[in-house]
Amino acid sequence: MKEKQSKKTNSYNFMAFLSRLKYINRWSLMKNTCTENIAEHSLQVAMIAHILAVIKNKYFNGNVNAERCALLALYHDASETITGDLPTPIKYFNHEMREVFKNIENKANEKIISMLPEDLQDVYRDIFTQNDGEEWILVKAADKISAYIKCIEEEKSGNNEFKEAKKSLYSHISKLGLSEVDFFMEKFVPGFYLSLDELK
Repeated sequence: MKEKQSKKTNSYNFMAFLSRLKYINRWSLMKNTCTENIAEHSLQVAMIAHILAVIKNKYFNGNVNAERCALLALYHDASETITGDLPTPIKYFNHEMREVFKNIENKANEKIISMLPEDLQDVYRDIFTQNDGEEWILVKAADKISAYIKCIEEEKSGNNEFKEAKKSLYSHISKLGLSEVDFFMEKFVPGFYLSLDELK
C-alpha cells in the first residue's frame, strides 16, 4: 500500500477532520484545573449513553438500541470541529440565538459529511442528523451527566468555578424523569467523588 497525500483528489478528509476534535476545548469561559476536549467528552458521553440504554433495557422494560446510542453520542458534537464549543450562556441566550446556532450546526454537519465518498454520505447523515427518538433522549441525558461529572472533578480539585453549573445541571438531570438516569446518578455517580485508592 503506497502512502498518499491528503491533497490528492481521490482521498477523503472526513476522519482526519474529525480527529481535530481533540484540539477543541470545552468550558472556554470557565477557569479549568484540567482542560477537557471534545474528543474526550464524546467518548464519555458514548459510554454513558450506552450504559443508560443497557440499564433501561435490563431494569425498566426498555427496548433501546444501546449500540445506536453509543454511535450517536460519538458524533453528537462533530459540528464543533467547525463551530468550536460555543458556551451554553451564548448558545441558549434566547430562542432566536438557539435557532441561528442550530442552522449553523446543520450547515457544519453537511460540510463534514461532504468530506466522505458520495455513497457513504447517507449513512453518516442519518447519524449526524438524528435529533429525536429514545436513543437521542438518552444521548442528551448522557451529555448532561458528562457535564455534571466534569463539575464534580473540578470541585474535587478545589475549583469553585463550576459550583453554579453543577447545581443547574443537577436540577436539569433530576427533572428528566428517566428511571435509568436516576439509577445511574444514584449508583454510578458517587464513584466520581472517590480517589483512585478508594475505587479499589
